[in-house]
Amino acid sequence: MKYATFSLASDVVPRLGVVRGDRMIDSAMLPATDWRPPSSLLDLIQQGPDAWRRMRELVERAPAGIGHPIAEIRWHAPIPRPTKNVFCLGRNYVAHAEEAARARGQEVKIPTIPVIFTKAPTTVTGPFDDIIAERSVTQQVDWEVELGAIVGKTGRNISRSDALDHVFGYTVINDVTARDLQQQHMQWFKGKSLDGFCPMGPVVVTADEFGDPQSKHVQTRVNGVVKQDASTAKMIFAVDVIIEWLSKGLTLDAGDVIATGTPEGVGMGRTPQEFLADGDVLETEVEGIGTLRNRIRDLT
Repeated sequence: MKYATFSLASDVVPRLGVVRGDRMIDSAMLPATDWRPPSSLLDLIQQGPDAWRRMRELVERAPAGIGHPIAEIRWHAPIPRPTKNVFCLGRNYVAHAEEAARARGQEVKIPTIPVIFTKAPTTVTGPFDDIIAERSVTQQVDWEVELGAIVGKTGRNISRSDALDHVFGYTVINDVTARDLQQQHMQWFKGKSLDGFCPMGPVVVTADEFGDPQSKHVQTRVNGVVKQDASTAKMIFAVDVIIEWLSKGLTLDAGDVIATGTPEGVGMGRTPQEFLADGDVLETEVEGIGTLRNRIRDLT
């Protein structure tokens, strides 16, 4: 199943949809039964596995041609406003850890436990929305393609062997970063948390359909030029390890979003360094999910 959040020009209220071919099935249009689908993906996730099963059955029974042509809808982030900060992994690919250390003139230290930080919920924006670069705040806007994991079942102290059973599905995340703020504040939260600095989507692919999260190709392109090109197989800490560590003494709730880290090729790590400018088109892609396409728009 490929879940999405969308709206129509005639109705700006976001709603839950399922992508089938070139059409978006509106959950509100599904045949009536004794159970009605919720209006948001977050609500569906929080209702649990029985609701997911019912939703799948309704979609499978839906008549051909139901829904809206994808060309006519507006895409929103699948979970437009997470209930908590987005959990993120830093330096989760060896080559990225090396390039980040070199860029800062630091000794290369490969993490032995996951490096965890967060982005504010207000960073989340749609898969095709503009990214506003407020130039009075930052001059160094950088890109980071990441596989995102959406928690499906609430849990605490989750074992590695059970971790993937707690995943509802996967999405694409761009951990957009203000590198100058990151450096000035000597920690990552502020530089990662400017409004709109977390494009997400375009869909959430359910875990059963997505398959092995450690075998997916990820790529970033800026104005059509490839900047990042790697495989999730190169993660230092796989998704199940991330969930195990993150949940130690900390409850992960259904609907929580986890960004699993970025590979090498970010602008900060290049010689000379490269940062995003007004009008640049940023494409971030994860195999089996899709591509985000966001234009940088300066605000002076």
